[in-house]
Amino acid sequence: MKSRASTLLAAAAGLILLFAVNAAGQAMQYERPVQAAPQEEGIGGSYKTPAVQKPQPRSYWLEVLDVVLMAVAMGISVWVVLRRRSRKWVLALTVACLGYFGFYREGCICPIGSIQNVSVALTDPGYAIPIVVTAVFFLPLLVALFFGRAFCGGVCPLGALQELVLLKPLRVPRRLDRALGLLRYAYLGGAVWLALQPFPVHDFIICRFDPFVGFFRMAGFAHMLYIGAAFLVLGIFVGRPYCRFLCPYGVLLEWVTRLAGRGVSITPDKELDCGLCQESCPYGAIEKMRVVRPKCLYCARCFESCPREGPLARKR
Repeated sequence: MKSRASTLLAAAAGLILLFAVNAAGQAMQYERPVQAAPQEEGIGGSYKTPAVQKPQPRSYWLEVLDVVLMAVAMGISVWVVLRRRSRKWVLALTVACLGYFGFYREGCICPIGSIQNVSVALTDPGYAIPIVVTAVFFLPLLVALFFGRAFCGGVCPLGALQELVLLKPLRVPRRLDRALGLLRYAYLGGAVWLALQPFPVHDFIICRFDPFVGFFRMAGFAHMLYIGAAFLVLGIFVGRPYCRFLCPYGVLLEWVTRLAGRGVSITPDKELDCGLCQESCPYGAIEKMRVVRPKCLYCARCFESCPREGPLARKR
C-alpha cells in the first residue's frame, strides 16, 4: 500500500512540475477586439452583441488549480471510501464537487470529453492540446490503476448529479444491465472515429451531446435540456443511467480498474454473506456478496447497509 501511494504521489508531483515548465507557453490572456467588431449603434435595430464564449478562458494558474483540486478530491474519495468507509462523507464530497466542478466551473473539467482531444493528438502530429487537458484525462485513470474508480465516487459532476437524484432505486435485471452496458463501447468507438475524421465529417459528439452541461451552464439547446431532464427523471429509479450505459470514459476506467491492487471491499476481515450489501447496491456492482471492482462507483452505500459497518453496528 505504501509503495503504491508513494508511486502515485511521485506521479502527481511530476505532473505538477510539468505544469510549471509549460506555464509560459500555455498562458495566454484572451481579449475580444471590440474596437474592430461592429457596434450595436452602427448595426441598428434591436441588435445586441452576443457573448464571445461561455465559459470564458481562464488564466493558466487557475487551470492548474482545477487539476490540483481534482487530484485532491480523488484523494479524499479514496480516503473516505477505503479508510473511513462512510456514506455521509461521500455525500458531502459529492455535493462539494458538484458545486465546484459542475455549476461553478460549468462542467469544463471533463476527462470524458477530452477522450476526443487526446485521440486526435495521438494520431495527428499537428494537433496540440494543453498539458492541463492531458492531465485531466490521465489523472482519473492513474488513480483507478491503484485504487479503482475514485473519480466516479462524487468527483465527476455528471455522476454526482445523478447520485443525488437517486431516491427509489430499482434493480435492473443483470442481463439487461450487461446488454445496455454495451452501448458505452459503441459510443466510445463512434466518438473516437468521428474525432479522427477530416472535415466535414469530423465531430466531437461527446461534448456536443453532453446531457448535463446545459444545467451546469444554465443555457443550451432545448432538446439537450430535455434529454438531460429525462436522464435525471430516469435516474430517480435507475442508478446513474448515463454512467452505466453511455459514459465512454467509464469504459476506460473499468479496464484500468481491473489492474488495481486496492479497491472497495465490503468487510475486509470477515464476510458475513448476509446479502444486505448486494441488496443496497443500485449499480449491480456486487455479485455473490463480493464487490465487482471494475463496476464499483465508490458510492459507499454497501457500508451503510452492513451490520458490521453501518448504523446497526454503531448502535451496539
